[in-house]
Amino acid sequence: DVGHMWGDLDMPAPFGRDSTPEEAHIAALDEKTGASLKLTVLNPKGRVWTMVAGGGASVIYSDTICDMGFAHEMSNYGEYSGAPTEALTFEYAKTILDLMTRDPVDDPSFEVKPKCLIIGGGIANFTNVATTFGGIIRAMKAYRDKILSHKIGIWVRRGGPNFQEGLNAMKTAGASLAIPVHVYGPETHITAIVPMALAYIDPAFKYEAKSLVADGKVRGPPPSVSLDKPESAAVLFNPSTTSLVYGLQQRAVQNMLDFDYCCKRSKPSVAGMIYPFGGDNVQKFYWGTSEILLPVYKDTSSAMSANPTASIMVNFASQRSVYPSVKEALAYPQIKTIAIIAEG
Repeated sequence: DVGHMWGDLDMPAPFGRDSTPEEAHIAALDEKTGASLKLTVLNPKGRVWTMVAGGGASVIYSDTICDMGFAHEMSNYGEYSGAPTEALTFEYAKTILDLMTRDPVDDPSFEVKPKCLIIGGGIANFTNVATTFGGIIRAMKAYRDKILSHKIGIWVRRGGPNFQEGLNAMKTAGASLAIPVHVYGPETHITAIVPMALAYIDPAFKYEAKSLVADGKVRGPPPSVSLDKPESAAVLFNPSTTSLVYGLQQRAVQNMLDFDYCCKRSKPSVAGMIYPFGGDNVQKFYWGTSEILLPVYKDTSSAMSANPTASIMVNFASQRSVYPSVKEALAYPQIKTIAIIAEG
C-alpha cells in the first residue's frame, strides 16, 4: 500500500554483485515468458555444469554434487521449468554450452580436462520433454565441434510427457554427432547420473551408495505418524471441491481433469481459468472420452462471481505477477486454499 511512496526502485543483484552478461540474458528471457528460466554462474572455470528442469530438482542435484565432494568444480546453479518453448530452451542450452566452451583449447600449452553437463530432472507434470529436448539438441548441433574439443560428456535423466520421444531423440543426436551422451529415463534414480558424470571428469572418483544396514540391522520404515485431526480442524477438500486456475495452463488443467475422471468424480475439480492477458472465452478439454468446455475469465472478480462455490486457487502466475494475484485472491472469503506453483 506504500509502494507509491517509494516509487521505482532498482534493486541490487543478490550477494552484492552485478549479474554477468549470461545471467542478464537469461533473466531477460525469463521476464518475457510464463515459464521459468534461472541461471547463476558460480565458477566459470569449474568442470561440473548442470541444466536441471525444476526448482526442487535443481536443489537436489546441487546438493548431491556437493555431497560427493565436487563443490569446488560446480560451475552454475539454475533451472528451467513451466513448459518453456523449444526456442527458449535452445537459448538456455546455448548459453550454458557457450560458457562451457571458452577455454583456450587451441593453445598447445593448455591442458584440456574433461567436463560434464548434467541434464537432469524429475518426472514432469506438464512440461513436454520432447519439446524441451528439441531445443537442447539444436544447441548441441550448433556447438558440436566445441563440445568435442572441450571433452564434454553429457548425462541425461528425465521423465514426463513424451519423455520416450525426447530420450530417443537425445540418443539419436548423440550418436549422429559423435558426442558422448548417456541417456536414462524415470526407471533410473533421479541423482544416479551424478556419480557417473563425476567419474568421467575424475576417473579416481569412486562412489558407493550408503548402506541400508545400520548397527547390523536393516533399516525399516520410520515410525507411523498419526494423521488423526482434532475435531475443530477445517475440511479443506471434499469430493465436490472446485478450483480456479490462474494462468492459461491447459496441460496442467487437462492432467487435473484426467485425475478427477480416474477418481470417478461426478464433475471436474476445475471450474475455470483466469487469464488477464485475453478476453473472456472458453477452452476445450476432455472428460474421459467426452469433450467439455471450461470458461476462461479475464479477471479474478469475474471468475469469483461466476463460481461462488470455488474454494481453491491454483496459481501459475509468473514471478512478477504472483504477489498481486495472490493478494487479490485473499480478498475473497470463498478462497480457503491457494496453491502457488513456483515458477520463479
